[in-house]
Amino acid sequence: MKSYFIIIFIILSYQLTGQEQLQGIVLESSTAKALPLQGANIHWLGSSIGTISAEDGTFSLPYKFSFNKLVISYVGFKTDTLTVNEDRYIKHVLQASDELDEVTVISRKQSTSKSFLKAANIITVSSDELLKAACCNLSESFETNPSIDVNFADAVSGTKQIKMLGLKSPYILISTENIPAIRGASQAYGLSFIPGTWVESIQITKGAGSVVNGFESIAGQINTELVKPTTDDKFFLNLYGATSERIELNTHFNTKVTDKWSTGIYIHGNTHQQNHDVNDDGFLDMPLFNQINVMNRWQYTNPEKGLVSFINLRYLNDEKQAGQIDFNPDRDKGTTNFWGSEIDTERIDVTAKLGYVNPEIPYQSLGVQTAFSHHKQDSYFGLNVYDIQHNSFYSNLVYNSIISDSRHKIKTGLSFTYDHYDELVNTETYERTENSIGGFFEYNFDNLDKLNMTAGVRMDQHNRFGFFITPRFHLRYTPWEKSALRASFGRGIRSANIFAENQNMFASSRQINILNSDGKIYGLDPEIAWNYGVSYLQGFNLFGRKADVTLDFYRTDFQNQVVVDWENPFEVNFYNLEGESYANSFQFEFNYNVFEHFDLRTAYKYYDIKTDYTSGKLEKPLIPKHRLFANVAYETHLSDDGKQWKFDATYNWLDSQRFPNTSLSTLEFQLDEYSPTVGTLNLQVTKVFSPQFEVYLGGENVTNVRQSNPIISPDNPFGANFDSNFVYGPIFGSLFYGGIRYKIK
Repeated sequence: MKSYFIIIFIILSYQLTGQEQLQGIVLESSTAKALPLQGANIHWLGSSIGTISAEDGTFSLPYKFSFNKLVISYVGFKTDTLTVNEDRYIKHVLQASDELDEVTVISRKQSTSKSFLKAANIITVSSDELLKAACCNLSESFETNPSIDVNFADAVSGTKQIKMLGLKSPYILISTENIPAIRGASQAYGLSFIPGTWVESIQITKGAGSVVNGFESIAGQINTELVKPTTDDKFFLNLYGATSERIELNTHFNTKVTDKWSTGIYIHGNTHQQNHDVNDDGFLDMPLFNQINVMNRWQYTNPEKGLVSFINLRYLNDEKQAGQIDFNPDRDKGTTNFWGSEIDTERIDVTAKLGYVNPEIPYQSLGVQTAFSHHKQDSYFGLNVYDIQHNSFYSNLVYNSIISDSRHKIKTGLSFTYDHYDELVNTETYERTENSIGGFFEYNFDNLDKLNMTAGVRMDQHNRFGFFITPRFHLRYTPWEKSALRASFGRGIRSANIFAENQNMFASSRQINILNSDGKIYGLDPEIAWNYGVSYLQGFNLFGRKADVTLDFYRTDFQNQVVVDWENPFEVNFYNLEGESYANSFQFEFNYNVFEHFDLRTAYKYYDIKTDYTSGKLEKPLIPKHRLFANVAYETHLSDDGKQWKFDATYNWLDSQRFPNTSLSTLEFQLDEYSPTVGTLNLQVTKVFSPQFEVYLGGENVTNVRQSNPIISPDNPFGANFDSNFVYGPIFGSLFYGGIRYKIK
């Protein structure tokens, strides 16, 4: 810890030698007032020094006497060039472009972008990128992103799980508008509870996250920004249908109630009621399901007083049925007639956010976040019963300001979390309460043309973990033009919810064992890990077109891990790590604008992930060492009447994956040590008829790649060898879909 602060002191001592900063605020014109404009581009004419305006419209960038022309621009607004002859506070209002006789577009917004200026390694995914896969929920939103791996959890539930840096989603802090959202009871299925059309953008942070968002992040953070009632369409409709007979409906209704209050009603419904058994193993290839998901979102904006607030009310009901084709829950539940499963989830969420920006001192702000959720799941898997009820409360108070000048920003505050779990696992009851109170401090040094550093620390008192300290550090250095060299490290600590996070184990005949159980959560200790990473981003021109390459390497070292051991085919064992467990992740990515409106994105990933099991050090099962990714996107020129074609194709290739050991099984149920390799291709074409109406058609896994025998012993599901957890590729085969989108601005 001492060396950590020495490093910070040395860097600060080197960089704090006076460079003046120009500060200001960018506003957008409105009918009666000016509103803060987030994301405006501000740069010195003839230089590479620039920045973007923050959420409250404020900005800061280095000032030198030789700089005298400041360019302020934003898509949809007139670009202005200001003459600046002295270091003074700039307050500027951009005018909407509809006041111009002619607008010339010289560049277009990228659907996925990486920052050259931020200290953390953040990838921003816009709503345009999400439309490339016609995603229906958040778990299906990452098919076109090489930083996130997506695969099925098992051969029964149809649930997709994600991984980052080779680690499963419980090691990722998944938040909604910076409020932790998918955790605890919702880990297994929570990604499918956030409809894709509700998402405005996604920010993916690799490595240690910010201390502001809590202590649980280990591999990284995925933050989802939802659409806003004031900026979303007044009416939006998305109707989706697939050859599997899956049907989905999304509709948004937004209205302005008063000058300061706006509200939106967002409704999502999906259903699938058709039996499919393509591989003739007697089991459904995908579950039957119904989901209704409704959110009422309120937004309050009072720029004169510097206030903005959001209130969300949400109700979800999700029902799934899986298992054998002939299973009838009314007749066969709790019997050995046919193997079946039902997973019924009801969830209520209430969140509120209040932000205050001092109108006199724009760099001072105060934010309050609160969230309450009630999650109830009743489920069974054959003769295994799993019920969970999880009540959660979260609150966070964040104060933002500067020290001396706007190069030195600080965030500090207090947070409180409360979680109560009540679980039934077959005949055993597990009940516990967790709560923590903590404080955090984060310092950011921002010298945009060379260095950006974020150093944070939080201290928490947990009723089960005791007192602990969580440091996080991010550094970005620009050695030359269009480059960003980053380094980060940080510590994370979390509770392993072993049943909620591993529900796929219930879809087997394995016996569940908790070993060396003298800890405080299921008799196990908390998981603690350090994450270290370096990344290099370089932009350049190739044959006159924009391109960039990224190389990054991250390592996660576990001080303690709750090991999930599948190496005995008749058991799944949980125990504290004794020895070493690590995950090394290397990624190379190349992006290229081949010609106008045609983009190519490619990536190669390598994983080295090993854990000391009781049987020895082994590779983590069902994780490919090598992965190749490619995405091409082309769109025609947008015509004057708003017509356009869009084409997208995504290819994924996965190396062979290690199966858990099956040598103790009888010969007919033994598997090879490694799976075959897998390559899948997804395609989509969209026809935009007008700014209000478009139609899309697409296909997933169009080459019809299938894992022929994903279930072991499907003919005897109540026997000792039954297991549905050896999934390495698609089960259903090709799936084709189509849909329409209609909106009223």
